[in-house]
Amino acid sequence: MNSDQILNLVAMLFYMCCVIGIGVFFAKRANKSSNDYFLGGRSLGPWVTAMSAEASDMSGWLLMGLPGVAYWCGIADAMWTAIGLAVGTYINWLVVARRLRRYSAVAGDAITLPDFFSARFREKKKIIMTVAALFILIFFTVYAASCFVTCGKLFSALFGANYQAMMVLGALFVILYTFLGGFLAESASDFMQAIVMISALSMVLILGTVSAGGLGAVLENAKSIDGFWNFFATATPVVNADGIQQVVEGAPQFGAATPYAAMSIISCMAWGLGYFGMPQVLLRFMAIRNEKELPFSRRIATVWVVISLFAAVMVGVIGRALYPTELSLLTKGGAENIFIVLSQGLLPALFAGIVMAGILAATISSSDSYLLIAASAMSKNIYQGLINKKASDKQVMWVTRGVLIAISLIGILIALDEDSVIFQVVSFAWAGFGATFGPLMLFSLFWKRTTQAGALAGMLTGGVMVFVWKLLISKAGGIFAVYELFPAFVLSCLAIVVVSLLTPAPSAEICADFEQARSKVEIAE
Repeated sequence: MNSDQILNLVAMLFYMCCVIGIGVFFAKRANKSSNDYFLGGRSLGPWVTAMSAEASDMSGWLLMGLPGVAYWCGIADAMWTAIGLAVGTYINWLVVARRLRRYSAVAGDAITLPDFFSARFREKKKIIMTVAALFILIFFTVYAASCFVTCGKLFSALFGANYQAMMVLGALFVILYTFLGGFLAESASDFMQAIVMISALSMVLILGTVSAGGLGAVLENAKSIDGFWNFFATATPVVNADGIQQVVEGAPQFGAATPYAAMSIISCMAWGLGYFGMPQVLLRFMAIRNEKELPFSRRIATVWVVISLFAAVMVGVIGRALYPTELSLLTKGGAENIFIVLSQGLLPALFAGIVMAGILAATISSSDSYLLIAASAMSKNIYQGLINKKASDKQVMWVTRGVLIAISLIGILIALDEDSVIFQVVSFAWAGFGATFGPLMLFSLFWKRTTQAGALAGMLTGGVMVFVWKLLISKAGGIFAVYELFPAFVLSCLAIVVVSLLTPAPSAEICADFEQARSKVEIAE
């Protein structure tokens, strides 16, 4: 290990110690009860609510996946996705946040998403709760795997170490941290990590632009590649049989640009629909101490997202200007290392280590959220809700930790493949949550006629269709190659409406809950 690598490591170890310190600080309070562990006693302030929601949502793909897409094939895919996410963020905070905060308290003081859906429909057999918990387990295990892939790629690229060993080491750190402090520690550290992430992106963006000769030089290079700087076309890297981009006389080779069809734009913009079903974001809405603080949180979250997404896309564009033939970047998966390469090339080793902590920050902030929510779905909703209804808080906490380990082990197995593309892994899990819970959340909050049968039909239709569309229908190509979130979301909405209208109207008690939540929201506004 050379001196630069040692300085990188020192900076990252310092950061990791700070994160563990936060976990230790909140450990005593978090372990008082499951309510404190899973939702922090609904005590989050507006800054922590906003920043932790966005940091836990964006994960390592913001600093590796999104720049990698822009580096590999230009701005179209990356920028349309960023636009969809920015719009989705704003609408979610504007439309869903306040009513969910109020309704979750009205509906049995729910502390998990399956709890809320179950209480919303006053179900006795807990079918919705069970199905919701199982979907959370499935998709968050995939999500956690994407975070472990990020850890493995980061440490492997930095220190030249074995990918699998580094991935397991990163996973163990995340597990330890999540064990300690629960939701409060997770939210507090996510606040810090959101600051590190946006600072790291901004720093690399500014220094990279200067090093490349200014914004004009960056844009000139991008425009010289057919389709690279075009919202309606994508660049086409020429690759060999091993997927490595060909380089001739020091220049990376590109074929003719590929036209960017309307369905491709819809696919990217559809990412915004995912926000309505993201448990890690929705839980922050439920946990804020006062819904009157949500408008302030919305403004913070929107500004953070717009700056971070734009910077991430431009980092990929700048990378093409500065490192067009870097061997480690010349595959689709390798392109996701562009942020690491830029940081090491532009910054002194110690500062590069701090910037690398930005990737670690993004990964930790997401993976601890995913593990905690998945574990709560199993322990609180399935174990205590179905298997052992008299389980004590202490028993629930022990089951939670056991589930954490089990999910992590499965995630590690999924992440063993070094060639995994972070962006693709995240896109599938994002579609799963968006289609499974997004339509159900919107209809639960805003359509009183939604029935328990309709809710179940919508959830199953959305969740199953993500798999069917991705693995079967999309293979037909053409209009069927659209991102699976969009058709699954639409079909889930249709299922909710049709089945709700074909089944008996909700009971008077359910309607009374709905009216109570709505009237209080209207008064607050």
